[in-house]
Amino acid sequence: MSVITMVFVLIHLLLGVASSLVIHSIPWKVPCPHQCVCQIKPWYSPQSVYREAPTVDCNDLLLTQLPTSLPPETQTLRLQSNLISSVDQSELEGLVNLTELDLSHNSFISTRNLKITDLPAVLSLHMEENQLRHLPEAAFSGLPNLQELYLNHNRLRSISPGAFKGLGNLLRLHLNSNHLMIIDRRWFHSLPQLEVLMTGGNPVDTIQELNFKPLGSLRSLVLAGMGLREVSERALEGLLNLESISFYDNNLTKVPKEALQKLPGLKFLDLNKNPIQLVQKGDFRDMLHLKELGLNNMEDLVSIEQSAMENLPELTKLEITNNPRLSFIHPQAFQKLPRMESLMLNSNALSALHRQTVQSLPSLQEISLHTNPIRCDCLIRWVGAEDDKPVRFIEPQSTFCSEPPELKARRVKEVSFREMADSCLPLIAPNMFPSYIQLRHGDNIALHCRALAEPEPSIYWVIPKGLRLTPSTRYGRYQVLTEGTLEIFGVTAEEAGIYTCVAQNLVGADTKSLTLKVEGSGRAQITINQINEDSLQVHDVTERYALLSWHTGHNIPTARISWIANGSLEDHQKHSIRILAGTRGFNLSRLQPGTHYKVCLHMGSNDTSCVHLRTKEEFILHLWADLTHAILLGLSAFSMIVMAVRACQLRTMYDWKEYEKTHSTILTQEAMAFIAPVSLQQDKDKLSEGGGKALSDAKPAQDVPGTEKETF
Repeated sequence: MSVITMVFVLIHLLLGVASSLVIHSIPWKVPCPHQCVCQIKPWYSPQSVYREAPTVDCNDLLLTQLPTSLPPETQTLRLQSNLISSVDQSELEGLVNLTELDLSHNSFISTRNLKITDLPAVLSLHMEENQLRHLPEAAFSGLPNLQELYLNHNRLRSISPGAFKGLGNLLRLHLNSNHLMIIDRRWFHSLPQLEVLMTGGNPVDTIQELNFKPLGSLRSLVLAGMGLREVSERALEGLLNLESISFYDNNLTKVPKEALQKLPGLKFLDLNKNPIQLVQKGDFRDMLHLKELGLNNMEDLVSIEQSAMENLPELTKLEITNNPRLSFIHPQAFQKLPRMESLMLNSNALSALHRQTVQSLPSLQEISLHTNPIRCDCLIRWVGAEDDKPVRFIEPQSTFCSEPPELKARRVKEVSFREMADSCLPLIAPNMFPSYIQLRHGDNIALHCRALAEPEPSIYWVIPKGLRLTPSTRYGRYQVLTEGTLEIFGVTAEEAGIYTCVAQNLVGADTKSLTLKVEGSGRAQITINQINEDSLQVHDVTERYALLSWHTGHNIPTARISWIANGSLEDHQKHSIRILAGTRGFNLSRLQPGTHYKVCLHMGSNDTSCVHLRTKEEFILHLWADLTHAILLGLSAFSMIVMAVRACQLRTMYDWKEYEKTHSTILTQEAMAFIAPVSLQQDKDKLSEGGGKALSDAKPAQDVPGTEKETF
């Protein structure tokens, strides 16, 4: 809900209740000006006090001046949508009860033509949708008790510092949708009682420090649609009673958290429709009275980071909807939100919402996840878990699974806990970052990469030189932040090329690449003749595995390895596997002993490097086969010896001991010689079947499930 709506919702509710109790309008039997309508109509004061007001309605009559013979008892005079360009005090003489004067949508070009010197009863003045360009000093001094002043949708370019002098009782001031380029705090020195200020729709790109300090009574501030790029730390200082603020439809690229910390009583915050990419750690922290927060319609928002919202003890409703790129909410994004009841996350790009996120909200009653590409796997299992407190889904009939294929189009609430796996692959959302970016020389850029999975995935980047950069590292112009964001400072032609983000866990991996072009560099991607240093090398070959490595100076995200046994043309003898970007080694395991293999590294359509190798013979197994008959004879002899021992039990104890000792020695020398090699072979088989050993810096490649390979 936008702050503009929240400001007036109470008034609308009061209007609805009151209108149900009274007649909307009744005839007012007085001499009425020509073509006008005189009625008794409901009226609400600026403080929402209901009255039945004698009203003269002269709207839309193409009048060029005020009508004559206005009834003296008139309280509301409506002259909207006429051609009036000036009003004189004499035309309103005798209207001692006049409380509201509506001159909106007329032809005023200056307030000097509003020649009102003394109308103490007027509480509301409507001058919106005229053609005012400037407000002079003390422009409304003849209205000392004015409480509402509407100057929106004019052509105001300047306002004198003392334009509102004499309006000490003003409660609401509407300056929105004009041509003001600055907000001058001197305007507000004469408005100590002001409660509502609307300045949106003016081309103001910066709120200066202490801009609103004189407005200690202000409760609602609307700064929507102004083109704001930043809000200084002290811009909102002094607004101790402010309850709602709207930054709707501005150009803020980050949450103005320092400025918001100056608002101790804030209850409603609207940041909708701003180009904020990340809601970062601590952006919303210790806002002790915040009740509702809106982060909707953000085209660039991709992630809600860990502890983005922390210690908000009165927050009950959070809206994060209609953000087409929002694909990641950290499992620990919400901390210490004990009263959160409603979580609106519909119409984003979320593939999942982690169970830990839901469990961190003990008072959660309803959640909206419809119109998201939900992946019905391990991360969404909490929906069907019987031991969890049930949470009501808003529009459950529109909340569908998009993955995996066997569950596609099923309603999420209808998928049981047992139908979902307890672990799952990482997934980088397709729209996390674009596939192509063009920058100017010297520009900075931040590329955000996030992924959810179970177990939690690790993230690294591969830059055009083929180097792998892990989180919390710096290299030249590059920096990778802890969360997985790659920052590039002052790009040059050297930074042009292909960048790949890799997210991997024990189940598998996902990758996403982009091409960066720097204007004037003439290099947007790697060409084939640049990749002339790649060569596949064999480091070690055993009976069951071969350890490979290669060197490359470039990032090739589409690399793969293929191998074939004995030059076979049969499909089941052909194998191929994708290699994660940044990988420079591979442990090819589960090979057959004594077999010729052709292994090829494919770095591009016309760039392939191949080697031939032969796995070792399993000589111990052959030896075992040759000695089978000898072992059987030995075992037979052993059996005969045991039988002989039992037949000689009546021999003396000394003879028995000597006999046992002699034959125990024979057993150790002859039979044990064949048992030891078997144990050695079993240990070696275990080593091979486990995927083999890689080099000291090897890391397991997780792009294909199973134990067929290791990469480094």
